[in-house]
Amino acid sequence: MGHVKGIGGLFFRARDPDALNAWYKERLGIGAGCNADDTGPINEWTWNVAAGPVVFAPFKADTDYFAGDRQYMINLRVDDLEAVLAPFYAAGDDVIIKEGWNDPATGRFARVQDPEGNPIELWEPPATK
Repeated sequence: MGHVKGIGGLFFRARDPDALNAWYKERLGIGAGCNADDTGPINEWTWNVAAGPVVFAPFKADTDYFAGDRQYMINLRVDDLEAVLAPFYAAGDDVIIKEGWNDPATGRFARVQDPEGNPIELWEPPATK
């Protein structure tokens, strides 16, 4: 049997796809033409990501883990949460941090929203020893 090797794409609707794509590139450095490690060739169609864990978890329809009017929340794995949050703070964007979310076994978390109100969870996994 063949094996799925990872997520091949994330597709979602947007009122203004070009503006939203530009926002993701500017704030988070992700999307077509981006490279997670600033190494290797850049492809105009893909975002080259660093290998690592991906959580794939459906939640109950009435979960309060993310906004009830949204069907999904994207979780992005980051290497330095404070550095990734810097452009959000500089732009005056709302950043939600709750100490109860953080755990030495699972890492640190913060939440932001894109301009269309889509929830984004930023996850800094615990340091590996």
